[in-house]
Amino acid sequence: MADGAMLHLLAEDPEDLNVISAALQDAVAKVGDISYEARARRLTVVLNRFRWEAGERQRVRSALQIGGVLSVQARRIRRERREGVLELLAIAFEPGEPPGGILTLSFAGGGDLRATVECVDAVLADVSQPWPTPRAPRHEA
Repeated sequence: MADGAMLHLLAEDPEDLNVISAALQDAVAKVGDISYEARARRLTVVLNRFRWEAGERQRVRSALQIGGVLSVQARRIRRERREGVLELLAIAFEPGEPPGGILTLSFAGGGDLRATVECVDAVLADVSQPWPTPRAPRHEA
């Protein structure tokens, strides 16, 4: 992938969602950058994504939009702390009545968002140019 190439991914099944999850590993978002529009049945999260694919220490502003959302539950996320920062670890899908299920965004520290969805319908798109960052995420072996 070219240094400044913007990522655009679509997930329509759990395997596709795994690709989006990998691209968003270690992304950070402010609580205030999470929006659920019940009437539109849409959950949007704006994040600063670490560009693992770049091979350099870079972040980029990205948006994850999930469609067909019937309900959203938050656990251990203080919605009133809009400036609070969350670090995304993974996105998982638990099948329910086909083609629906529960889509879970898991954050460091044990918080998560659980969205009941009609089906897997997610889009991830970079919305800015990348910028250098002094630190790369580290994981214990």
